[in-house]
Amino acid sequence: MIEIAAPPNLAIVGRPNVGKSSLFNRLVGRRIALVEDLSGTTRDRIDAELDWHGRTIRITDTGGLETAPTGLYPKLIREQIEAAMKEANAILFVVDGRDGLTAEDYAVADLLRRAVQPVLLVANKVDNERREMDTVQFYKLGLGDPIPVSAFHGHGVEEMVDLTLERLDDGDPVTERPVTGPALAIVGRPNAGKSALLNAVLGQERVIVSEVPGTTRDAIDTVLEYEGQSITLIDTAGIRRRGHIVPGVERHSVMRAAEAVNRCDVALVLMDATDPATAQDTHIVQIAAEAYKGVVLTVSKIDLLYGGYKQDLTSLLRQRFRFVPWAPIAFTSATEGAGLEELIKVALLAAEQRNLRVATGPMNNLLQRAIVEHPPRSVQGRRLKLLYATQADVRPPTFVLFVNDVHLLHFSYRRYLENRLRQAYGFVGTAIHFVFKSRGEMPLQERITQG
Repeated sequence: MIEIAAPPNLAIVGRPNVGKSSLFNRLVGRRIALVEDLSGTTRDRIDAELDWHGRTIRITDTGGLETAPTGLYPKLIREQIEAAMKEANAILFVVDGRDGLTAEDYAVADLLRRAVQPVLLVANKVDNERREMDTVQFYKLGLGDPIPVSAFHGHGVEEMVDLTLERLDDGDPVTERPVTGPALAIVGRPNAGKSALLNAVLGQERVIVSEVPGTTRDAIDTVLEYEGQSITLIDTAGIRRRGHIVPGVERHSVMRAAEAVNRCDVALVLMDATDPATAQDTHIVQIAAEAYKGVVLTVSKIDLLYGGYKQDLTSLLRQRFRFVPWAPIAFTSATEGAGLEELIKVALLAAEQRNLRVATGPMNNLLQRAIVEHPPRSVQGRRLKLLYATQADVRPPTFVLFVNDVHLLHFSYRRYLENRLRQAYGFVGTAIHFVFKSRGEMPLQERITQG
């Protein structure tokens, strides 16, 4: 469990000789860390506090992280880095915007993905427009948007720190859940049967249960083992419509339920079979979809239904939730224990699909073929053209598409391209994040290739 204390601590990590100490010195405003154009110059951790627009923050500089260290010093440096990462509230992963992406950057990124703290990708030595465009290559590390800076000139450094503090402020100010595998949040209206469903799942003979209390959430995350896989089940308070929330305890319960959606991998949106697909159910599904989470439309109390009503109910759900056609439907009964096995399996499939990666070449061929088969409509004589596409991240699957002009993109065509991608690769049960960028934001090498 990570406790975020004041002042927040930002750790600077990366492979050797990417300019970590230069960035540290720029932040603290004086030459504390030794800077040389030679790898291995920094060995010990160096800490300093500074006043950032009235807010105190702590910066920790570290030595170059070597993923396969040999000899005494690299091993000691790695131990110091790992200690700094444990104490940090956020990690600034620095890469070299001049040298470009390296195999060692990939190895460091793999290590940082296990961190529970926010990791911000910082492309240093970006001191001209060409290098800024080339930072797009770092999307391949799967750590989100690269932040271009020049520690030597000071360009972009202030924006980097502001963005880091925003990430900390937007997150839970006290604690992060332990990394124990996929997290499934049971969310829905009050009295939809969330706690009954949780209890029914935990009553299965095939699960081993332990309870992990959340420090300030006044909620309990239940960690269980299911067929050899760890799962965290998050029970939540019922989410009412905004106008129906009374001040006090209920308001805080709803806030905690919304937080549970933010920290889960898959939201099990529970609906009462006797009163399904209400406006509030739609609102809850939208919350999860807009957060780019996995979603399972979960119907409870099916023991109260008769005859072929399940087929009619499926048609109703597909109509009401047509904005998430990729979300599977699961029917359950906590009373009879029906559908629980299927629910867990489909939720785990959605969590697995969130980690799916697509090769760049075949994906570009697929999308180009989709455009030929169904061209976008013309806007004032101009038509959208796809120049290049790449997958930037997972959890959620994030794709960056470079086009001639993003203003020519209609939301319906965005949906069409997403559907073609899903038809080819799946992504069952999870939202997909599409990021469209205009030609000028494309890496120089790809711009030359595309002509």
